[in-house]
Amino acid sequence: MKESIKSIAQNKKAFHDYFIEEKYEAGIELCGTEVKSLRQGRVNLKDSWCNIVEGEIFVNSMHISPYERGNIFNRDPLRVRKLLMHKREINKLIGLTKQDGYSLIPLSLYFKGSRVKVELGLCKGKKLYDKREAMAQKAAKRDIERAMKEKQRS
Repeated sequence: MKESIKSIAQNKKAFHDYFIEEKYEAGIELCGTEVKSLRQGRVNLKDSWCNIVEGEIFVNSMHISPYERGNIFNRDPLRVRKLLMHKREINKLIGLTKQDGYSLIPLSLYFKGSRVKVELGLCKGKKLYDKREAMAQKAAKRDIERAMKEKQRS
């Protein structure tokens, strides 16, 4: 039986600011009201990042809005959350992030069955000229698509 995957949020800024070298899947440690808030799609991954402390991965500045009907059980929206991965994967990531210029960035958040998963990207920062080049390529591709569509119509 195949598990259904339902996307919650994407980090579009990460694709703009970084070159994504590799992608990894990790579980995330959440409390009940946070999961309910995620089901409503109330999360922001925009400026979030990951760090590794003593062999454990943590995600920082991921904003999960407090659940409206949750009272005392609501947690701090910007609290540091632990990610769940196998030890050998974490050790591999420690080695890769020690290299200069590499960082771990959450790319997306999704439900896999009933569990919440985070897609992590091993990323290298883009320079300003890289961003301009990517935007120019995107615009050129869009112009080509538009021209092809016009040619097919006539």
